[in-house]
Amino acid sequence: MIVGLGNPGEKYENTRHNLGFLVLDHLLKDLGTSKIEWDHPTKLKSDIAMFTIKEEKALLAKPQTFMNNSGMAVQLLKDFYKVEPEDLWIVYDELDLPVGSMKIRFGGAAAGHHGVESIMEAIGTDKFWRFRLGIGATHDKSEVGKHDFKNAKEYVLDTFRSNEVGKARELVKHASEALQSAMEKGMETAMNRFNTK
Repeated sequence: MIVGLGNPGEKYENTRHNLGFLVLDHLLKDLGTSKIEWDHPTKLKSDIAMFTIKEEKALLAKPQTFMNNSGMAVQLLKDFYKVEPEDLWIVYDELDLPVGSMKIRFGGAAAGHHGVESIMEAIGTDKFWRFRLGIGATHDKSEVGKHDFKNAKEYVLDTFRSNEVGKARELVKHASEALQSAMEKGMETAMNRFNTK
């Protein structure tokens, strides 16, 4: 089960905090199966899409509960589809990584990410896979850094700056490729190939 984190609604569509949604939309296109579309089961509080890869069923989900309540949707999905925590992959924006970078890892702290905190609280463990996508400002003085914002909340809910758009687009593409690689060749291969040094 691959869960992309974000906030529902047009207002948030292209914000930094919605990278998880953007990656899953991209992945669905990359899979090239035009028959797969997002379904919207109200009881699961998520948009979902199912497909088969290497004879295994995979579920994509975009929680519609807003970021800070992601755990509620993940718990509903996990229980309904009987998914073990180690088969749960969460794709989300990471303030502690520079724009364009990516780290795949298993378990660990939420590092202040409220969506991840909510999931850990709801399912009672941190033992799940994370695809952490960098949205943090680089230290190049020519760039608008996160410190120009009043707080992290304002920063993550803003859109990418013009000098970040290219990196963000590449990151979405790379994350989609990383997910495909992990599904087809295993997580170790994906980590070796896609983790930013």
